[in-house]
Amino acid sequence: MPDPLGDDRLDEKEKMIREQLVARGIEDTRVLEAFREVPRHLFVREKDLPQAYEDHPIPIGEGQTTSQTYMVAAMLELLELEVNEKVLEIGTGSGYESALLSRLAREVYTIERLRTLYESAQDKLKKMGYVNIHFKWGDGSLGWSDKSPFQAIVIGAAAPQIPPVLMNQLDEGGRLVLPVGDRKEQILTRVTRGGDDFKIEKFMTCIFVPLIGEEGWKE
Repeated sequence: MPDPLGDDRLDEKEKMIREQLVARGIEDTRVLEAFREVPRHLFVREKDLPQAYEDHPIPIGEGQTTSQTYMVAAMLELLELEVNEKVLEIGTGSGYESALLSRLAREVYTIERLRTLYESAQDKLKKMGYVNIHFKWGDGSLGWSDKSPFQAIVIGAAAPQIPPVLMNQLDEGGRLVLPVGDRKEQILTRVTRGGDDFKIEKFMTCIFVPLIGEEGWKE
């Protein structure tokens, strides 16, 4: 998706991809190309523009942050998305990951519980011309049952356990990627559905904001 506002930060973006992603083991060429296509600096507040391509989370308001770029890339790589698939994103946030997902999947369904973030991300992404992203305001921990099944689900917040309701919204062979643990530290986890069986794989430690909702943490 071309940047309609003009991308004057190509060097910073390429340095980010080279030093934060490729150097740390991200190999999926489609994931790397998505990072080239989506301008991260358009998804941070004006006062945070100088750090838009730095290797750390960035505040976006409402006590939330954009995830570290490498962690986003690692989660997208674990999703193993195909171009014809439908993906559910829990936690729209700034809309940056939604934009990345839109370059990797056919349709993106994204849920945000905080009204101000839901409205700002939706407004921004629509103005930028992203037409395959569908928005919902509500409890993301419950998923989006009437749009299921999904071939992939990604959660950008820490769950105390793997939400069964989301596992049941996976299609056959579908993948769910999320951080699981307590509020201080989690393990990046992938769940793959095979009929009524679910394969669970654990990867790296990570730190995310808590998943607030009926199937997550209480407010």
